[in-house]
Amino acid sequence: MLSTVLDPSSHPSTDSVWQSLATSVLAGQATTREQALTILSSSDDELLDLISGAYRIRHQYFAKTVQLYFLMNAKSGLCPEDCNYCSQSKISDAPIPKYNILSRDKLLDGARVASERKSKTYCIVISGRAPNEREMKAVETIVPQIKEQYGLEICACLGLLDEDQAKRLKAAGVNKVNHNLNTSREYYPEICTTHTFDDRVETLKNVRKAGMELCSGGIIGMGEKHEDIVQMAFELSELSVESIPLNFLHSIDGTPLERKEYLNPRDCLRALCMFRYVNPKSELRIAGGRERHLRSLQPLGLYVANSIFVGDYLTTQGQPPKEDYEMIADLGFEITGCAL
Repeated sequence: MLSTVLDPSSHPSTDSVWQSLATSVLAGQATTREQALTILSSSDDELLDLISGAYRIRHQYFAKTVQLYFLMNAKSGLCPEDCNYCSQSKISDAPIPKYNILSRDKLLDGARVASERKSKTYCIVISGRAPNEREMKAVETIVPQIKEQYGLEICACLGLLDEDQAKRLKAAGVNKVNHNLNTSREYYPEICTTHTFDDRVETLKNVRKAGMELCSGGIIGMGEKHEDIVQMAFELSELSVESIPLNFLHSIDGTPLERKEYLNPRDCLRALCMFRYVNPKSELRIAGGRERHLRSLQPLGLYVANSIFVGDYLTTQGQPPKEDYEMIADLGFEITGCAL
């Protein structure tokens, strides 16, 4: 029973179950795994109240602000890993562009676009298991130039990193590193066999040791159970991840997960709410698949999350930036932390 799981008796009788949980979270009490599972299995009739409680938490830590991120696919395809969801993996037949790391001028031009689109953070992403020396030097060279010219924060997503590589990125001026857990430890072998969940956790620990912020999230809709989604949310909480991008599987023809989408917009909203209740202080970003899966309910997602990507993703398209700006304005929210 919901009342047993959440014990609303300790709160005012006028509070609903979800308002009671939000009150507890705002008072510093951690959401339990049982409560998190209850969120994911809650009914559509409860959805608006669930979102209302999540918004109270979001508003406490982020008010009405929205932070924008801009993604640059700096190296595409050519990846030796076998991640089932990814169009750039070695087992994918998806017809995508394939190229090595972009030139200095192209990376700098991407930063210009990020700045023009009101982004706070420029995300430099390369495909592959781990960066080679040439790629490391390219990032080390371009980051100081981007920061000096455009004032953007930099998030690097370069694959698995050892301690030395993490230290080098920190010295170059990288603010945070993205390395998604993607799913639970138990489900991970179902989506990738060429590296492990623990390999990913080790990279995040190396990033933390180097003094950078962590950006790590996952993908919903790959055939996992509710328990897997909850386990991932709690793993991120235990790692004290500052920024959580939550993706919704955009299945791509030519990958093992092609045409296996089963999410609906309410599922996506419940997942966002669960991540907010479990990680109240973390920046929560609605990432890949938001246009495809949230559809007309995208604005409701921003009552829970406080960040989005503006523009396209790695190998899939996003909606025009103008539509994002209008959505944010219509909600009465404001874009914050823009670059120079």
